[in-house]
Formats: sequence, C-alpha cells, structure tokens
Amino acid sequence: MHPPFDSMVYIVDDDIGVREGMAWLLRTRRLLSESYDSAEAFLDMLGRTSQASLLPQQAACILLDVRMPGMSGLVLFEQLQASGIAQAWPVIFLTGHADVPTAVDSVKRGAFDFCEKPFSDNALVDRVEQALLLSQQRLMARTQQDFLQSRLGELTDRERDVMRLVVEGLPNKLIADQLDISVRTVEVHRSRVFDKMEVKSAVELANLMRTLT
Repeated sequence: MHPPFDSMVYIVDDDIGVREGMAWLLRTRRLLSESYDSAEAFLDMLGRTSQASLLPQQAACILLDVRMPGMSGLVLFEQLQASGIAQAWPVIFLTGHADVPTAVDSVKRGAFDFCEKPFSDNALVDRVEQALLLSQQRLMARTQQDFLQSRLGELTDRERDVMRLVVEGLPNKLIADQLDISVRTVEVHRSRVFDKMEVKSAVELANLMRTLT
C-alpha cells in the first residue's frame, strides 16, 4: 500500500548533503519533501502555518537529525510530543554511531524509528513509507473521533441516558423501567439516537461507541 499522494516528508538536518541526498532519494519513490537546516527553522514553519497548536490534517513524517547546532533534534522531538504533532507525524531519527543509544531511548519514548548513518537507502525509504501510512491511519482515526464527539454533542441528556442503556443491551421495557418513562418515549428517544449517530441497530451503535477513546 502506497502512502497518500499528497503526504509530506520533513527533513530536518544541518548537513546540506544529507538534505539534498534525502530529497533526491524520496523523489525516486515519488514522495514529496521539504527540508530545514535547523530545528528552529522547522518550528518557525510550524508557527507560521498555525500548526504548532493544532494537530495536522495532512499525512506526514519527520526525518530528524539527533545532533544539530542550536536546538538538538531531541529537544525538538520533546516539543513535538508536547504539542501532539509527533503523534500525528511519526519521527524517524537520523543518527551517527555515537548517538545510537540515545536514538534507541527516543524510540522507547515515542519516536517511530531511527536510522544510523550511513543508512541503507531502500530500507530508510521503506520505513518512511510505513511512517506515512501510520500517519494517515492516525489522522483518519482522529477524524472518526471528532465525528463521534460532534454527534454525541447533538444528543440531549435523556437521549444519552437511553443510548447508554441501549449499548448495555437492555430492551425497551427495562430501559423504560430504569428511567421511569414510557416504552413509547424510549422508542422515540432510541430512534432519535440512531438518526443522530447515523446507525441502524443497537449492535452497530455499540460497536461505534467502542471506538471512542
């Protein structure tokens, strides 16, 4: 499965040779890329595009050098984690041999992977494509979550009460008894819940609610 055609690979490395070589390599796989020579330059781009405080909409991943003048890749990674961007855009560290233990620790703390320089071109781009697919999956899951939260926000308090009991598998008669309302009223609320949540059955509703985190 190929990543989305408009996905983006952000290369953050102070070595112009690495940036240009990576950009060329990604083009051979028809992957778009943007390059930044420092962590500060990358953060400036995020700030200018208002992405520092809002989770991204476009699938992407970040190739990030561990050691750079000024802000290190590790400090940038911590900031991206704090803002939520590292969850939407997986980070692959580019590291020299001396920094491998640090990169391994970063993977344990949430980085997608690391590649030691000099790296295998095909292996690295394979991991980039996997990271982009993961980014797409996470963004789609977030979109689904946003949709569910929006639908839930349209329910009245009573409809929420009915929905909770429907999801628990209770029949209308028992729901009516628990809420001290008529069976007919339960049926009306149940129908409205199904319409607002865009489902056709209690099973479908229960499966949908299980996707909420």
